[in-house]
Amino acid sequence: MLTTLYVRDLAVVAEAEIELGPGMTVVTGETGAGKSLLVDALLLLTGARADADLVRAGAPRAEVSAEFALAEHSAARQWLQEHELDDGPACRLRRVLVAGGGSRAWINGRPAAIAQLEALGARLLEIHGQHEHQALLHRDHQLALLDAFGNHARLVDQVRMVASRMRDLEADARALGDDGTRESRLAMLAHQCAELERWALPPERHRELEAEQRRLGHAERLIGGATALAEMIEGDDGLRVRLARAVSELAKLGELDPELLAWREMLGSALIQAEEVGRSLSRYAQARDLDPARLAEVDAHLQHLHDLARKHRTGAEALVATLDRLREEHDALASSGAKIDALALERKALRAEYNTSAAQLTTARRAAAQLLGTQVAALMDQLGMAGGTLEVALEALPDDAIDGNGRERCDFLISTNPGQPPKPLRRIASGGELARISLALEVAMLGLDEVGCMVFDEVDSGIGGGVAETVGRKLRALGQVRQVLCVTHLPQVAAQGHAHLKVSKSSDERGTCTQIEPLDTEGRREELARMLGGLSITRETRAHARTMLERAQTDD
Repeated sequence: MLTTLYVRDLAVVAEAEIELGPGMTVVTGETGAGKSLLVDALLLLTGARADADLVRAGAPRAEVSAEFALAEHSAARQWLQEHELDDGPACRLRRVLVAGGGSRAWINGRPAAIAQLEALGARLLEIHGQHEHQALLHRDHQLALLDAFGNHARLVDQVRMVASRMRDLEADARALGDDGTRESRLAMLAHQCAELERWALPPERHRELEAEQRRLGHAERLIGGATALAEMIEGDDGLRVRLARAVSELAKLGELDPELLAWREMLGSALIQAEEVGRSLSRYAQARDLDPARLAEVDAHLQHLHDLARKHRTGAEALVATLDRLREEHDALASSGAKIDALALERKALRAEYNTSAAQLTTARRAAAQLLGTQVAALMDQLGMAGGTLEVALEALPDDAIDGNGRERCDFLISTNPGQPPKPLRRIASGGELARISLALEVAMLGLDEVGCMVFDEVDSGIGGGVAETVGRKLRALGQVRQVLCVTHLPQVAAQGHAHLKVSKSSDERGTCTQIEPLDTEGRREELARMLGGLSITRETRAHARTMLERAQTDD
């Protein structure tokens, strides 16, 4: 239930705070005073498009906020809990429109996306009137209304539960490869594993193969270089001979000065190392051969590794890990046959269960559709649409469809005049007729849907007299089970309210401003007298207003 609505700098409203209670609250005022701004404010809180033109002239921003009291098990409270936005038994919505364009929103003090505001708003209130954004125009909502009218909650829950289990099984089956591709996937995995088993190498072995490729590719240069170096060391006038002479000369000099003998030892060690290097280079050169066949084999192996790495989108050194992963997938898929067979049996049983539950729901919906159509047609006759009809059309889905909402879709078809073919409700042009049809549906439903607050904007458009009084009584009856906020210009409707808000507009040199004030009994009589008599309020119009209020109270 909506308990408080606060508006600041929205269009011609400088600032207003309204406290609302249960029952039916009517909103009246002169034409152009801004009665529908309350509806606009609520639309903004349910995710409607934020138009910068709604910001009051000269103000940097406009603000709209509201507080709702939540029933313990309401859909709104459950949504808040699921999105971790709950804050006890109350819900606070706030939206700020910036004059330069754009808006921000909050739910219970936390920043929220407009999509979240829209989803939550649909669970908090319904707005009926001459607006585009009406849940009643959506087929999903129409189906939900039909199910609420027929008290199908248990059947709907059963169908949704079975459909959810079937979706889970389908996902499990796809994970096991039971989607018509299992055999081809097994063959592909086997081929990939065979390729990798032939060519993939551990990282260290891969590095060794790359080093061997470098050696084989430069073998001629390596052999020639090693041979030349060995000759430089071991030749007739090579490094070894020269070092030997130097050692001998230092030995002779050391006889004259012992200090030089230490250097002789160092030079002798260099001679030994040079001799070892020379012999090693000779052996290296003699051991190396040009081997084009082995080089081609190594090149081919490394090319395969490069191609496989590109194919599997990984590095060549990670191909062994890729092989292990593909082996695991192959083994799991190969052993999934028994699981797939078990899933097939379970899916068959669930399919039968779904068919039974969906058929029961279809039968119940057909009966409810006929009864709802009959009741709404009777109410349309009372609401000034004599001869109007409502046909609840159920469109069957394909036989193999598994849908959580059942095997049909719903469309409300309306004819507002005798002899006219029924058309989808969403195509009806007259906003007033659409609003009264909405009222007829809600009265027929008697608030069976969970939304706690219903807003009717100008539902009395184009009617008067006895029809207007009937509309008022229906709204008051609806107010016994749901909170109702009704913007009206007819005294017959306004008299039926449990509470009354008056919207007035004043102008001065600073601009135009709208005020919203609650009316007491005396104020209500004066407002009804104004609505009855216009500019001329007489004793008779006041007496008529008093009678209308008293009759509304005694009709409960």
